[in-house]
Amino acid sequence: MDPLTNGDYPHSMRSLVGDRLPKFTKEQSKLLKGSLDFLGLNYYTTNYAADAPKAEKPSYLTDLRANLSSKRNGIPIGAEAASSWLHVYPRGIRDSLLYAKTKYNDPLIFITENGISEFNNDTLSLKEALADNYRIDYYYRHFQYILKAIKDGVNVKGYFAWSLLDNFEWGAGYSVRFGINYVDYKNGLKRYPKLSARWFKKFLKP
Repeated sequence: MDPLTNGDYPHSMRSLVGDRLPKFTKEQSKLLKGSLDFLGLNYYTTNYAADAPKAEKPSYLTDLRANLSSKRNGIPIGAEAASSWLHVYPRGIRDSLLYAKTKYNDPLIFITENGISEFNNDTLSLKEALADNYRIDYYYRHFQYILKAIKDGVNVKGYFAWSLLDNFEWGAGYSVRFGINYVDYKNGLKRYPKLSARWFKKFLKP
């Protein structure tokens, strides 16, 4: 984000990455600065960060010099979803939005992804599979913090729930479901609205 708002990478990044980080010409820097139309922000979870020593073989995975963890003193930051990396921490979305406003010159922001996963459990009946009350709770609590951020002056103009449909989820494949609509993978990919989809429909009515 720094190149897009300030025309160059931050000093901290240059000092940590060194010669591996490309350099911009004055003309490139001028073209980059302020070139974004909006900031698309994805938010799912928050982690604790602790100092990490310099790696013997630096890479983009170690450049941040931090160890991330979902626990502190053995206590999780929030309830764990079906995806082990996702712990529910709604306050984090407000913190992220306020940081972006302050750090990056108050950009126009669209929240491009936000959601929670469940296990793909073939033993559940369709009725049971559609009862995702925890997802409604996840969205409701995140919306509360988004509203607080907007009242604090963050320029949030759009929101996309992740996801409209259950889908192939990267390394997890079809073992987890993020959709507000259930996809029946065994019966022609038929779609059924979960409780969260019905909740969204009511929520979005003027």
